[in-house]
Amino acid sequence: MSSASRQSPGIFITLEGGEGSGKTTQARRLCAYLTAQGLNVLRTREPGGTLLAERVRTLLLNHSKETVAPETEALLILAARRQHVEHVIKPALAQGKTVVCDRFSDSTMAYQGYGRGLDLRTLRMMNDWATGKLVPHLTLVFDVPVPVGLQRRRGQGTTQNRLDREAERFHKNVRAGFHALAKKEPRRIMVIDASSSLESVEREVRYCITNWLKAYRSPKPHRR
Repeated sequence: MSSASRQSPGIFITLEGGEGSGKTTQARRLCAYLTAQGLNVLRTREPGGTLLAERVRTLLLNHSKETVAPETEALLILAARRQHVEHVIKPALAQGKTVVCDRFSDSTMAYQGYGRGLDLRTLRMMNDWATGKLVPHLTLVFDVPVPVGLQRRRGQGTTQNRLDREAERFHKNVRAGFHALAKKEPRRIMVIDASSSLESVEREVRYCITNWLKAYRSPKPHRR
């Protein structure tokens, strides 16, 4: 797969995790931190990011009397991602911006692959087609035990979406999926314990990002 670094001068960072992991809050705080460091930051999300993709998001998360087949779910997500990549992410990266995205391809592998049981190889192939093989420079996975995450979601006072109401086994498979993905790509994917306070998690995120940026910006030795 081609990394984002081979396609543009920008930096592509994605945040992943199960329900109630706190990644959306951390995405907002991370963007504020990176902006304070002098980076030109764009914060976005999936499914979503464009008018059409946000409409798909509504279809995917709202409750419906009609059962959504796993394949339909995956295809809708990939369609929204294509719009997002084409109209938002790639143009921003080409302009040298730092894109911070709340969910991306790893969520598809974790939710539709490990969670729904769809074939991982097929999902990867279709995702490569939808994204033009765009891969984040860095991915942070916010990890919490499933009961903790679901309890947080219930305590937020927000309406439970379709995924929130999935069986606990589904969410445990999703969590296992994120761990499996991190194990396969340890240089790109960092797992952060998100079970502590927001402030503690934020400090850990800043520590990881600061060290990663130093390594990313350091001159690379030339090969002979």
